[in-house]
Amino acid sequence: MINEKYDFYSPFNFKLENLEPKIKYHLDLLASHDLITRKHSENVANLVYRICGYLHCNDAYTIYCTSCAYLHDIGKLFIPLEILAKPDELTSDEFETMKTHTTLGYNLCYKDLKLRPYAEGALYHHEALNGTGYPNGVTKKQIPYMAQILRVADEYDALVTKRQYKTHIDISKTLKVLIKDARPEEHIKTIALDQLSTDSKLGKINPKILKVLFKVVIDDTTYEIACIKEYVSHIENELSRLKLIDNFYNKMLSAKTEKKRNYFLNGMKELFAKGENEQNFKNIMNEYQQAMDRKKFSISKLYDEIKLIKKLKI
Repeated sequence: MINEKYDFYSPFNFKLENLEPKIKYHLDLLASHDLITRKHSENVANLVYRICGYLHCNDAYTIYCTSCAYLHDIGKLFIPLEILAKPDELTSDEFETMKTHTTLGYNLCYKDLKLRPYAEGALYHHEALNGTGYPNGVTKKQIPYMAQILRVADEYDALVTKRQYKTHIDISKTLKVLIKDARPEEHIKTIALDQLSTDSKLGKINPKILKVLFKVVIDDTTYEIACIKEYVSHIENELSRLKLIDNFYNKMLSAKTEKKRNYFLNGMKELFAKGENEQNFKNIMNEYQQAMDRKKFSISKLYDEIKLIKKLKI
């Protein structure tokens, strides 16, 4: 039985080969330091590119935002691997070290004329509209729109990775976490009183951008459904073949002459795939049937998930 092939994020058009050589070079450095962070950067770039499409950004701005996304975590090159790859919760000191990846990434990009245009992505992608982010605790007016897009994509992929999603079933639960971040907090103690009246009406992330992310997630869920349907089509073809073998098998058992038994046996052998024989084909047929039932159930759950996402309110 072949394995179903599926990527969590649907493909997009702005490929790695279209990036400037300096960006690709630093992504390769990042991969050698921590492959998970490199993959995360690619995922965030995928999301940013498609969010920009739904926001009707022009091509130049979309490419700029996507390039910033590829480099947003480049400062993690300087974070010790024992902190970066630590499976347990970080200590307060370790978290303070982790937070420096924003300024470290900014400094790296700013010192290189080729990378300087993308420095703000590294610096601002953990800032929050209500002033509760880092490294500088700036608010909406000071956060570039590009970085607001990055923040939504970055937070979503971080949650997807943390929860080890392999499918979009129950993805609405993750989106509900992001909705909380898009809503104002009841108490904001980290910003000045003269800002409180304005910034207390804001959440951490831009709700307009989050709504667009919902559309991207629905696209990815639809893509997953299409991949599963293609796999189900393969299973159905295999089941048709195996049911024909089973028909020959039953006729062979009821055949009254050796000649007829051999006739049906040879017909079975003509239809066997690699590794199949008259002893195991029924077990293989049952496995295919069970796989198809599971996949059809998954398709049903994914359609339900799309309905749930469409009902989410920010």
